[in-house]
Amino acid sequence: MSATTEAVTALLAKYNEALNASSTEAVMPLYADDGVFMPPYSQSAIGSTALRRAYDAVFKTIMLNVKFTIAEIVELGPGWAFARTNSAGTTTDHATGRKSAEGNQELFILRQDDDGAWKIARYSFSSTNPQQH
Repeated sequence: MSATTEAVTALLAKYNEALNASSTEAVMPLYADDGVFMPPYSQSAIGSTALRRAYDAVFKTIMLNVKFTIAEIVELGPGWAFARTNSAGTTTDHATGRKSAEGNQELFILRQDDDGAWKIARYSFSSTNPQQH
């Protein structure tokens, strides 16, 4: 396993843990300062202030219990890589207590910062669950 693959795998594991802990504080250092979060059916959250607001809103609304599986990690060039993942588990709606199946496919674009640490530069995902009617 290359150093990039190891570092990106570790970053994604920390992100997975942060989601399951509903911790905006744990998510924030994983993103680049100009990072972008692109959830479905929402405007992009760009930069630290918007990222914090977006994750606070997610964690206020739902509790996640998901596991990421890495499908591929590809180094694009010096300091850039992408990771494609799948996740599955459950979400619990805080307002209703209702638990539902969660399944997504995710794309992370990652960039090394000046000290060599890999950070999430862009993150987007879409559901793999059947559409509810």
